[in-house]
Amino acid sequence: MSQALADAGARVVLTGRAEPRIRDAATRIDRGDQATGLVMDVRDEQSVAVGVDHARTILGGIDVLVNNAGIGMRTVNPDFMTEPIGFWRVSPDRFLDLLATNVFGYFLVARAVVPPMLEAGHGKIVNISVSETTMRRRGFTPYGPSRAATDSLSHIMAADLAGTGIDVNLLLPGGATRSGMTPDSAPEDMQATWLDPAIMGPPIVWLASRASDGITDQRIVATEFADRQTG
Repeated sequence: MSQALADAGARVVLTGRAEPRIRDAATRIDRGDQATGLVMDVRDEQSVAVGVDHARTILGGIDVLVNNAGIGMRTVNPDFMTEPIGFWRVSPDRFLDLLATNVFGYFLVARAVVPPMLEAGHGKIVNISVSETTMRRRGFTPYGPSRAATDSLSHIMAADLAGTGIDVNLLLPGGATRSGMTPDSAPEDMQATWLDPAIMGPPIVWLASRASDGITDQRIVATEFADRQTG
């Protein structure tokens, strides 16, 4: 998504908890002069406040927020794709850690970004989601519940911001996607069906553009967006 936005001419700030990883992510974007890596922990209110202020300074303001922070089932069960475990076997600490990133993190960053957007009278928030089947899948506690919660949060954000000029939408790939959340140990036939994360590029560019002004509280599936663009 960052690469696609940079290719479209946007200046992008990427955030993450580990400085080496976020610096590497920023340098891997071809248009490196348009991408900056910034250390920020979305679970920590002070870190978010400092990080958002820094991002506003770098960019001269924030027009678009893409809430994409997330940790997946690998932190709870490394073999979740092939050997799912029941919810009663999930560690309470792991459960809370995942929700702190996947739900509380979305809330904290949006909370910090919205007041300047309200002053400006415009802005866009894109909350990254997953397929609804993932929210109900066997062995997917607590990841499934965390994404159901962020979907609900996104709809409420859109309702709260209706009429302000700030659009809030959900975006999801539309299937299992090859990323750091998917285990390399998964069977090859399973991996063959995984989506290329680049599928998120066209819809995120559209959602960040003026072409989507006024479109809010939608749940956009990248696979369907790609079909619509080529159909």
